[in-house]
Amino acid sequence: MDFGLVLQTDPPAAEVISLMRRAERAGFRYGWTFDSAVLWQEPFVIHSQILAQTERMTVGPMVTNPGTRTWEVTASTFATLNEMYGNRTVCGIGRGDSAMRVAGRKPNTLARLGDAIDVIRDLAEGREAVVDGTPVRLPWIRDGALPVWMAAYGPKALAIAGERADGFILQLADLFLTEWMVKAVKDAAAKAGRDPDAVTVCVAAPAYVTADDSPAALAHARDQCRWFGGMVGNHVADLVARYGEGSGMVPAELTAYIKERQGYDYSHHGRSGNPDTAFVPDEIVDRFCLIGPPEAHIAKLRRLRELGVDQFAVYDMHDAKEAVVDAYGEHVIPALHA
Repeated sequence: MDFGLVLQTDPPAAEVISLMRRAERAGFRYGWTFDSAVLWQEPFVIHSQILAQTERMTVGPMVTNPGTRTWEVTASTFATLNEMYGNRTVCGIGRGDSAMRVAGRKPNTLARLGDAIDVIRDLAEGREAVVDGTPVRLPWIRDGALPVWMAAYGPKALAIAGERADGFILQLADLFLTEWMVKAVKDAAAKAGRDPDAVTVCVAAPAYVTADDSPAALAHARDQCRWFGGMVGNHVADLVARYGEGSGMVPAELTAYIKERQGYDYSHHGRSGNPDTAFVPDEIVDRFCLIGPPEAHIAKLRRLRELGVDQFAVYDMHDAKEAVVDAYGEHVIPALHA
C-alpha cells in the first residue's frame, strides 16, 4: 500500500512544502493538496516547489475540476511540471465542490467531467484532443505521462471512474462503503473492456494518532476530525437531491447521517472546529476516519488493503500534523510494507 499526504495550501506556502518534505522522509510517496482558488493559495505554484524540494514524491491536486481552468491550461500545467521534474504528477479531478460554489458557480456535470478526463490526459501526454470544437495539441511535449484519478461517490460517477479514469479517489475510509464503491468501479471498468486491476484505488480520509485508546484521547481525536463528515456531507446531500432518499441507488449507510444537516459555510471548509459539522455523530467519525493508537490504524488499513485499496492518503488538517506524519513513518507505513 502506498501512502499520501493531503494538505490545504494555507499560507505560508513554505510550511506546506516543509511538511511534504517531512512526509517523504517518513515514507509517503504522494503529496496532494486541495484546489480551491478563493479559499486557499494557488496549488500548482506550490506543487512546483514541492517537486523541486523532494526526490521521489508524486504530486497532484485532490482535487481539481474541469471548470476553474480551461482544459488545455490544466494539461499544459501538468506537462510543464513533468518536463521539469520527470513525470512526477497525478491529476486528481472531480466535479468541483468548493472551487465552483465559492465562486458562485454550480459544480460541473458528470458528462463534462468525463470528457475532461480524456482531453486533459491526451493533451498532457502529447496527443491531439478536441477542446470546445477545436483540435488542439501541445507540440512541445516529449514522453509525457499523466494518470488522471477521479473522485466519485454516486453510481453514475463511479461508473465514469471505472470506464475512463486511471484511478478512483474515495474520500472516506468506511469499510462497507469502500467495498461497495470499489466493486462498482471495478465492475464498470470490466464492462467497458478495461482491466479492473489497472484502476488504482485511493482512499483519502483524516488520520489522528493517539497515545492510547482512552475515552479522553478518542474524544479529542474525533473533535479534530469531525469536519470531514461535513465535507463529505456536501457530496452526500447532492446525491440525495439527485436520487432521492431511500432510492436504493446509494447505500443508506452513506446518506442517513445528513438528516440533521442544516447548512454549510465554505469559509470553514476542511478545518477542525468547523461549526457546521456539529451534526456529524461520533459513529460517522469513527467509520469515515482513522483514529486511535497506531495499532488501530494498522488494523483498519490492512482491511482496506484487502478490499483493493492501493493508497491511503492522510487528510492532515488538525492540531497534530507533524505528529501524525511522524507516527505513520515510525509505526504505520513500515507495518503495511512488511
